[in-house]
Amino acid sequence: MKRCSHACGSAEHLTSRRQFLGTVAAGVGAASGLGTFVRPLVADELTRQERQVLVVWLAGGASQLETWDPKPGTDTGGPFRSIETSVPGTRISELMPLTAKQMHRIALVRGLNTKENDHGKGHYMMHTGRPQMPGVVYPHLGSIAAKYVTPETSPLPGYIHITPGGGGLSSADAAFLGPKYGALHLGNGQPPANTVRPASLNDLGASAREAVFQHANDRFAKRRRTAETEAYTSTFEQAKQLMARREVFDVTKEPERDFDRYGRHDFGRHCLLARRLLDAGVTFVQVTHSNYDTHNENFDFHLEQVGEFDQGFATLLEDLGASGRLQHTLVIVMSEFGRTPKINPWYGRDHWGNAWSIALAGVGITAGNVVGKTNANGTAVVDREVGAGHLFHTYMKALGLDTKESVDVNGQDFFLADPSATHIPELLA
Repeated sequence: MKRCSHACGSAEHLTSRRQFLGTVAAGVGAASGLGTFVRPLVADELTRQERQVLVVWLAGGASQLETWDPKPGTDTGGPFRSIETSVPGTRISELMPLTAKQMHRIALVRGLNTKENDHGKGHYMMHTGRPQMPGVVYPHLGSIAAKYVTPETSPLPGYIHITPGGGGLSSADAAFLGPKYGALHLGNGQPPANTVRPASLNDLGASAREAVFQHANDRFAKRRRTAETEAYTSTFEQAKQLMARREVFDVTKEPERDFDRYGRHDFGRHCLLARRLLDAGVTFVQVTHSNYDTHNENFDFHLEQVGEFDQGFATLLEDLGASGRLQHTLVIVMSEFGRTPKINPWYGRDHWGNAWSIALAGVGITAGNVVGKTNANGTAVVDREVGAGHLFHTYMKALGLDTKESVDVNGQDFFLADPSATHIPELLA
């Protein structure tokens, strides 16, 4: 994991944002209060269409000026130029020459204003489409995809996060959808822990142990069946399926030449693993590239960091396009916010949620389109301003989900998407 010594020093960069569940008890406890849910009728159709999602999360807040919305020659532009892309008239930073060749597959949102400059709140907003509020927690897009898009019979988790941090299971992202739809985190892209049977246990012994467990579980469930016991059983069954499919997580089985194509760095390896997981049928894969929180030496750091992103992401997008998988995979590149147009005294850029950019590609998206515009030096949105809620509606629409769907939790309705926002029609094919 690469560490940025000039980050802001907030709690989000001193500790992990997520506390992973280390015991079954923690997972069971998270299931308490689970109500009844209404599954959208469209989900069965989505299953047949095999829709998937790839999120590339640029942790810390990547600079829009050094990526999707460069302003060369201005007082905020910095030292880098803009370059032509495969879409005439659309220019991006010279730090992304490979991505520039893939721009005909990409749509840009350049008018994003989230009004949020806090890491944790920005992270929550961009994953849920809502501002963080006390008293209620909404599910992340990955958990919604895991519940409503993943086939019930899938042997693999619906939501997998490849992260430079630690690995494990987490129910936090699923909120009221329940721990079954939380994320499986692959720390540094490594396979899930404890998914190899001990060498001392042979097939006969494993079968006998399973029979004893099943008998005890059935006996207990007859008298004390609850949402918590159901969550425990589901977790155990998923663990067995993971053990049977462990080779899916072994990126070393990919051709050696692909490691050169994607880049012999962690992000390149993680992108290659993401391709492998999508090919295996995982519904939602998130890859985190970290850390873009460049309050000092923004340009030197983006030179290196965006170079890694450019190689891994452009190669992955090209492969998804060549294989046909991009036709039913929604691709999202985002951060918790952008960076300030104003360059600070330490040649850095600070947190900026007022005028920044994200990129989209794949199923349901109008490729090559650019929505929104900032002014000459990038300090304000001057055309087609949108927020995180609009993006979230757009993601759900691209996946074919009903953005007006509500979920009943103990008698109270919760909308999966913020009802005060709508989708962005210019982005949708």
